[in-house]
Amino acid sequence: MNNDWWRGAVIYQIYPRSFQDDSGDGVGDLAGIIRRLPYVASLGVDAIWLSPIYTSPMADMGYDVSDYRGIDPVFGTMADFDRLVARAHDLGLKVILDQVISHTSDRHPWFADARKRGAKYDWYVWADPNPDGTPPNNWLSVFGGPAWEWEAGRRQFYLHNFLASQPDLNFHNPAVQDEMLDVLRFWLDRGVDGFRLDTVNYYFHDPELRPNPPAMPRKDGRPQPAPYDMQLHLHDKTRPENLPFLARMRQLLNRYDARCLVGEVGDAPGRALKIMAEYTSGPDHLHMAYSFDMLGPDYTPEHFRACIDSFFAAAPDGWPSWAFSNHDVIRHVTRWEKDGASPQALAKQAIALLASFPGTISLYQGEELGQTQTEMAYHELTDPPGLRFWPEDKGRDGCRTPMVWETDAPNAGFSAARPWLPVKAPQAARAVAAQETDPGSVLAQYRKVLAFRRASAALRTGDIRFLDLPAPILGFVRTGETQRLTCLFNLSPEPRTIAAAPDGIAVGPGADPDAGRSAGNSLTLPANGWLWLKTT
Repeated sequence: MNNDWWRGAVIYQIYPRSFQDDSGDGVGDLAGIIRRLPYVASLGVDAIWLSPIYTSPMADMGYDVSDYRGIDPVFGTMADFDRLVARAHDLGLKVILDQVISHTSDRHPWFADARKRGAKYDWYVWADPNPDGTPPNNWLSVFGGPAWEWEAGRRQFYLHNFLASQPDLNFHNPAVQDEMLDVLRFWLDRGVDGFRLDTVNYYFHDPELRPNPPAMPRKDGRPQPAPYDMQLHLHDKTRPENLPFLARMRQLLNRYDARCLVGEVGDAPGRALKIMAEYTSGPDHLHMAYSFDMLGPDYTPEHFRACIDSFFAAAPDGWPSWAFSNHDVIRHVTRWEKDGASPQALAKQAIALLASFPGTISLYQGEELGQTQTEMAYHELTDPPGLRFWPEDKGRDGCRTPMVWETDAPNAGFSAARPWLPVKAPQAARAVAAQETDPGSVLAQYRKVLAFRRASAALRTGDIRFLDLPAPILGFVRTGETQRLTCLFNLSPEPRTIAAAPDGIAVGPGADPDAGRSAGNSLTLPANGWLWLKTT
């Protein structure tokens, strides 16, 4: 049993509502995922990550759980889940489940009991009002407004970092910690290979309820679009008490073979990288973690180098997980398409870049097709942030629209019924069937790049050393026990020349015929071009 299978692995995120609908209700389901697993395996990935499938009223599309040990009927049954795990394992795929344990749904029986001051009266975070009836402090919700909601029955406020219908659990209560560990044990015993831990740095709050200080103002002097970003979140998350609980989770997983924990760290750019490092340092915490630092607008050599250098400087023995897209952000082809860049060239370069980074990498369904963000009208939205902050923030629906399988089929083959989010023509044009037979497609490029990475110990687990090259060229050397690769990327939509290029023989799908050397060992990379050079 390879207990370190996760180190350097490729994880494919499936958003179940939008992957494949086999029941005909317009919402994706477990049966549909099972049917499409051979396709996922054909990409050359090591694992799938399933966004939440638990029983939920779906106020936040499953990130508001009302039964941690149940499958929501919209997705199927527990028998369907067991079939999915068995089929994935038959195909050589590990299964990682999203675990949302920092908060529950307000429909959870625990919260109903807490409202009545029953046996679970202190399983959530309650606080008395100030004498003037205002909340106990200035903490804010990520989704807008105060992080406190009044509960008339208890005559107290309860904490919610997200929707008011997502009350925060009180991890200072040992019974809450024990219950959550038992939830993990339940799924481990069903054969799950690991967990993606939603908002992993939100579990604990400051028991003194001290107010947060203001964050540094924007350079332009304007307020942030979301008030949440105007605070430095010292007291409502990332508390020191989190580390001992992460250690308890790691101890639990260590009792099972070949399991892993990957945490989502939500915080300001730069600060999140330090938290990632802290949470993965040593053998007693998370196996790996990711932040939103590479999920933003920056597509520059300086940015990528700073992210990687900052992480490993803080945690030489830690392990990062990097991604360019997921269910919470604008798809990266749309996010980075500017100055005349070709979406196809950008998509092909992005997977080569991501696959060259040290750490584990995650792909989001559809990015292997070069999928773009769907333009949504307000009446099509379902996502709470979009509904609240439109049009400055259009929410996350645009990256969650259904997977496209067949260009000319109804709803691009996702469902025979009207889908829960629309399938539009720009997305349908990138369907799997249209790319399967095209050796020059983005899909073909993903398969080639991932196959090369799988065969390269230097890319999977090797060291990294950055080269001092002028922007927009990013260059670094990955070194394994028997291989050294120089990785060169032109992060611009125009050809660029490296005056004194490193030596080496071009290998892999990056051996671009349009890239050539000239006198003086200069090397020209085409627009959004790249090369891997084997130097030993």
